[in-house]
Parts: sequence; structure tokens; C-alpha cells
Amino acid sequence: MLEPTAEKGTTVDPLEIARWQFGITTVYHFWMVPLTLGLGPVVAIFQTLWVRTGNPQYLRMTKFWGKLYLINFIMGVATGIVQEFQFGMAWSEYSRFVGDVFGAPLAMEGLLAFFFESTFLGLWIFGWDRLPKKLHLAALWIGVAGSIVSAFFIIVANSWMQHPVGVELVDGRPVLVDIFAVLTNNTALTAYSHTIFGALGVGAAFLIGIGWYHLWQRRKDGIDTVDASGRVVVGENLAVPGRDRADHGVWIKSLRIGAVVAILGFGGVALTGDLQAKLMFDQQPMKMAAAEAACQDGTSFSILAIGDVGAKDCSQVVGVLEVPGLLSFLAHGDFTTDIKGVNTLVPEYQAKYGTTTADGTTVNYVPVMAVTYWGFRLMIGFGALAAFAAVVALWLTRKGTVPRSKWIMRLALLGILAPFAANSAGWIFTEMGRQPFVVAPNPNPSGVDGVFMFTASAVSSTATAGELLFSLISLTLVYGALMVVEVTLLVKFVRGGIAGVMPPEDTPADDDTDVLAFAY
Repeated sequence: MLEPTAEKGTTVDPLEIARWQFGITTVYHFWMVPLTLGLGPVVAIFQTLWVRTGNPQYLRMTKFWGKLYLINFIMGVATGIVQEFQFGMAWSEYSRFVGDVFGAPLAMEGLLAFFFESTFLGLWIFGWDRLPKKLHLAALWIGVAGSIVSAFFIIVANSWMQHPVGVELVDGRPVLVDIFAVLTNNTALTAYSHTIFGALGVGAAFLIGIGWYHLWQRRKDGIDTVDASGRVVVGENLAVPGRDRADHGVWIKSLRIGAVVAILGFGGVALTGDLQAKLMFDQQPMKMAAAEAACQDGTSFSILAIGDVGAKDCSQVVGVLEVPGLLSFLAHGDFTTDIKGVNTLVPEYQAKYGTTTADGTTVNYVPVMAVTYWGFRLMIGFGALAAFAAVVALWLTRKGTVPRSKWIMRLALLGILAPFAANSAGWIFTEMGRQPFVVAPNPNPSGVDGVFMFTASAVSSTATAGELLFSLISLTLVYGALMVVEVTLLVKFVRGGIAGVMPPEDTPADDDTDVLAFAY
């Protein structure tokens, strides 16, 4: 996942193992994060509609999607705890360098945002039929807001690594002098809005794919049919729990709401992504040059490059399909300004930041172009694919149901993975593109001069390759087992549909025989 910045002989390099460990655990955890951020507000809106209208259809939607939301949230908490421990275990030199700054937003996340998130979601889980409806609804909204604020503080911390601000360099270490500058870092604000819109796309794809599956199942079972014009004729099978007419309304509303949210979400992703790219051209020019495999200065945006883009130089990279002027437009809003290429930037970086680290390791300032180039395109490609799928879903369901085609249903389910892939590719591109820095320098007056750290200098000096390898293998196995658990639970409740989350009508509301049922 994360490629080492230097060669250190034939022995296993602790730095390489530490980067793989952090990369695997971070990307894994980030699969849970966007679903939590994207699905939470949708569930809260469904419950709000139920409280305001009294329509039991919205209650069913709240119960079903809320169950999936909670499963993912719990797994996200379990996998996220490991992240902060790694700063002390595998990256203690990094923690010493940035601790005065990095600790502040992380403390705010834990003491403020996560406190509200966990406390009020607990009240929501166990408050069904115990709290007044409006108070119960408020608990959910506060819990969801806690998740969104929690993400803000985490991205503030990460964005400071991308663009250090609000500090002074004292005895070789950054010291926090302006927390407001850190919290309003322009890199953080654009990255945060980009992340939130991307998360809405993930949650929306979840609604589309699962809603499509259940509508297809009703068609397959002969419950719903279509008339001569292709418009749905809603049926019901009262012998099967959850297969009444209201069941159809749950899935068609969920699907179409999801499609609208997906379109809005990916529209927001495109707008914020453009702002983010303009900042990257200014703050991390090497990252964007590598993302374009742009060896020479120019204005053209690369659609396809051939050659060895995996090499750490541009000697074998040739652009075969380019759009003239587009790169300049993305960076500066015009079509004529030359953008610096890798061959121009490398000498500039060497002059500013040296050619070796403190221990004499030679620094290569070009990130792995195979990752940055294709990661950038996969992010855009999968995002565009998910947006296109949402438009198609709206069109195909305009008459109230889905086609009977099994293959289209399978594509709808696979479509759930597209925004996940886009988010993961974007995250990997962002982190890998700043290499060989763990704290990227500011090549312009907008930041604090001299505040940077090479990744090779950040790993714990006392951690051995054997210790890191053991923790890498252990965490990978544990995370793999947790993935099996999460997928099994999600599949179980998705297949169970509404009948799997709504209590039988003859069950008393205060029945406590199964406390882990969360009053569902």
C-alpha cells in the first residue's frame, strides 16, 4: 500500500512494514467511515419524516436502514481505535515532532465529538418506546452530527500534515500558536467538504443497490407486476411477513431518494474536488505533477500515458492521449499557464529540502507515479460511474419498479462498491502523493517555512522489523475476521428486509427479552 522512500539493503526495512501496516488499517477503517457519514443523515431524515407525518412507511425505513447504520458504526469504532495507538507504537518519532499540534484536534475529536456521537446514539438505540418521539429523534440527530464533527477534527489533523499552518518552529519542532488557523486551514475545509459529499454518495449507493434488490425480489416472486404501459401494479403476499403493499413503498422510496442524494453528492464531489486540485497545484505541486505523469512543463491534461509509470522518474513515460489546456484550467482557471513538471520540480525540491535525510538516506522526491496517476483516475472514474448509475436508476424506476433482469440487479448490487472504490482511491492518492514526506512542506508563503518531516525519519527508532511484522500480520488477520463478521451481519439483515427489523405486531413494546435487538 505504501512504498518505502529509500533502499536499505536486502534486510526487511521496519519503515516499509510500518507503512504497510498503517496503510492497510487506514484504508480498511476508511471503508466504514463514509458509509457511517453518508447513511446517518439519511436515517435521521427518515425518522424526522415519520415523526412529522406519522406514516409507518418511514418508520420501517428508519428501522431497516438504522440497523445497517449501527452495524457499520460499531465496526468503524472497533477498527478506528487502532489508528491512534500506532502513532505511539510504530511512529513515535513522528508523534514527538507533531504532538504539540496533532494532539489538539485529536483530543477535540475524542472528548467532544465522539462523546456526543457515542452517548446520543446509545440513547437512540435503547430509547425506542422509552423516550418521547421528538426527544428520541433529537438524540439521533445529535449522534449523527457528532459523527460529522468527528470527521472534521480528523481531517483537520490530516490536513495539517498536508499543509502545516498555525505554528512556530521552536528548537526544530512545530509549536502550536494559533488553533484557529489550524481549524480553518483551507486544505482542511476543502478536504472535509469533499469527504462529506463523497460519503453521501456511498450512503446513497447503499440505498440504490439494496432497494433495487428487494424490488427485483418482489418482481421475481410475482408479488409486483406491470401493466401494458410498464407501470407497476403493486401486489402483496400476506402469508410472507414484510411482503405487503407498504413494503413496496419502502424500497421504491429508498431507491429513488438514494438516487437523488447520489446525484447531489457527486455534484458536490466534482465542485469541491476542483477546489482541492487547485490547492494541491499550489501547495503540493509534485503530487499533482505525478498524478498527471507530467514530466515536462506544459498545459495538457493526460487521459492516457504509457511506459513505466511505476518508475520513480519520467524517463519511460509517454503521453498518448491528452487534452490541451485542461491542466492549466484545473490549476489556474486559464488555458495557457504552464504547469511545472517533474523534471523541473525535482531540482527545486532538492535545493529547498536537501538530498538526504538526517541519517544519510537518499531522498527521491517523486512519489510512485503508478499509484498517483492511476489512483487519481480511478477516483474520478468510479465516482463518475456511480453518478451515472444513479441517473440510470432514476430513469428505470420512473414507473414504480425495476426490470426483472437478474443481471441488472447484480449490477445494481455491484454498484454499491463503486463509490467505496472512488473514496479509497482518493484517500490512497492523497496520502501516497505527498511522499517522501509525512508532514509535507509549504513551497509558497501560505504556510510556515521549514515545517516538514520525511517519512523515513518518522518511524519509531526502537521498533524492530520483527515486532512490526508481527503486529502487521495480527492486525490483518483480526481485521479480516471483522470484515467477515460485518459482511455476514449486513447480508443477513439485508436479506431479512423489513420483517427482520420490525417486531411482530403482537409483541409488547416494552418486551426486554432480547436487549441486543435494540428495540427493533
